[in-house]
Amino acid sequence: MKIRFLMLGKTAEPYLVLGMGIYEKRIPHYAPFQLEVIPDIKQAKNIDQESLKIKEGHAILKKLDNRDFVILLDEKGKSFRSIDFASQLERWSVQGVENLTFIIGGAYGFSKEVYERANMQMSLSPMTFSHQMVRLIFLEQLYRAFSIMKGEPYHHE
Repeated sequence: MKIRFLMLGKTAEPYLVLGMGIYEKRIPHYAPFQLEVIPDIKQAKNIDQESLKIKEGHAILKKLDNRDFVILLDEKGKSFRSIDFASQLERWSVQGVENLTFIIGGAYGFSKEVYERANMQMSLSPMTFSHQMVRLIFLEQLYRAFSIMKGEPYHHE
């Protein structure tokens, strides 16, 4: 199973870039992994929220293939405990999902078209985090899920 992580816009904070780099190096030990940044929409501050989501949505949809199993990281999505997320990853692998694509949208979420294309929405917490911070949190949870699947001592439960 190949895993791709799409993010809208560069990660701005150096501490987040540093933290993300740690997990970007670890995850490929478990599965082929690609992190891809979709460029920010130009002059986004001059565009209303709904129009911005539509433009971002077009940019996201251009990056997807029909074979991608798409999971949106969204506050209204399904929540998992870490151990349950690991089990879900294993199920996708056994079910033959070849291309698993996780997406973090912009600050205002996703367009209607992106929601319609998605196979699933997943929430990392009932709390709200910045879309920049969610990047690091998700990568850590993805790494944690693989370490759980392999029975490694990273996760304590």
